[in-house]
Amino acid sequence: MMIKFKAMTWWLTATLAAAFGVTVATTAPTHAATISGNTATVQSGDTLSEIAHTTGTSVDTLVSLNHLANRDLILVGQKLTLTGTTTAATATPSSAAKPATARATTPSQQPSTGTATSQGTFKLTFYDPAVLGSNMGYGGVAANLSVFPKGTRLKIVLSDGTTWYRVVNDTGGFAASNPRQLDVAMPSSQIPSAGVLSATVSVVN
Repeated sequence: MMIKFKAMTWWLTATLAAAFGVTVATTAPTHAATISGNTATVQSGDTLSEIAHTTGTSVDTLVSLNHLANRDLILVGQKLTLTGTTTAATATPSSAAKPATARATTPSQQPSTGTATSQGTFKLTFYDPAVLGSNMGYGGVAANLSVFPKGTRLKIVLSDGTTWYRVVNDTGGFAASNPRQLDVAMPSSQIPSAGVLSATVSVVN
């Protein structure tokens, strides 16, 4: 009953405000990024646009300062420099006009150092370790261990350019019987709706 009363009060206030030309103030969204000096630490749910707005800078400035190859990919725990000397970045018209609204992803997608040796195209399936009662986390991938032994670092590139870096830490029923298949650990909420994808896979040395 209290909820209905509050809803009616809000509706009445908004209606009267509109009738008399009064603007009703709304509360600004809370931004999760942790700001410390000249650095912003990305939190879950952040976007580059929100961080730029909060810190009084622009998306282009953040992209240039932090040498971001993809303005739609920021990572939870990633530290972004907020001010400094920028370098000009070359962008196609389509990428320049594209809003940076992709939410921060998990640290398992952070780039690994070293050279990458292509292993060709693999089929990708997905699973959520937590759903299976496992505490292995989301930084791993199940593979046929005769192809990729445990501990192998992989670079996985999807057809749209999205790149994941994972470490082989398991072998599942699907991957064990299919040498050209990887079973990628991922939260259920982030698993692609297609269910099965293909990607170019490289070993990071």
